[in-house]
Amino acid sequence: MTEIVSVSGPELVTYADELATLLIEAVEGGASVGFLSPLDRTAAADWWRERAGAVESGSQQVWIARDGDARAVGTISLVRTALPNARHRAEVAKLVVAPSARGRGIGRALLTAVEEWAAAAGLTLLVLDTETGSDAERLYRSEGWTPCGSVPDYAADPYGTLRATTFYYRSLGRPGAAG
Repeated sequence: MTEIVSVSGPELVTYADELATLLIEAVEGGASVGFLSPLDRTAAADWWRERAGAVESGSQQVWIARDGDARAVGTISLVRTALPNARHRAEVAKLVVAPSARGRGIGRALLTAVEEWAAAAGLTLLVLDTETGSDAERLYRSEGWTPCGSVPDYAADPYGTLRATTFYYRSLGRPGAAG
């Protein structure tokens, strides 16, 4: 059984080494999640620890999917903006599922957790970007996200090859002010 939990800043620091392993596995498997291969374990763990302050301030939320052994097998983040005219929206980032845990609905469960939390928090628009043609893109399309354009050569894949990125959005409710 997989459990999806939101983590605090201190909990994120505690999970940093496990999340580093998850990130490294994803990058080694070809996932375009912002890092190049080979990804150094210390750098990956430090990257997660550096997010703890943003989680504590509320400008970022992080969820972890844990398996029956409480091991992290997936993660997703939601990044809010401080811009006054954009408080109604947030960016979904770093949806990662361990290669050994794929095909069990963990990515969908993480995405649903983010969408439900965002709607409850009064957000009305979510955005994200993903490598065009990737497994992640198929997930977002199947979950009803709306593509709104692609940019060629937007980001390098883990091996340094520039790839196209497709941008998506998801409306969660009527437009209006969100806190």
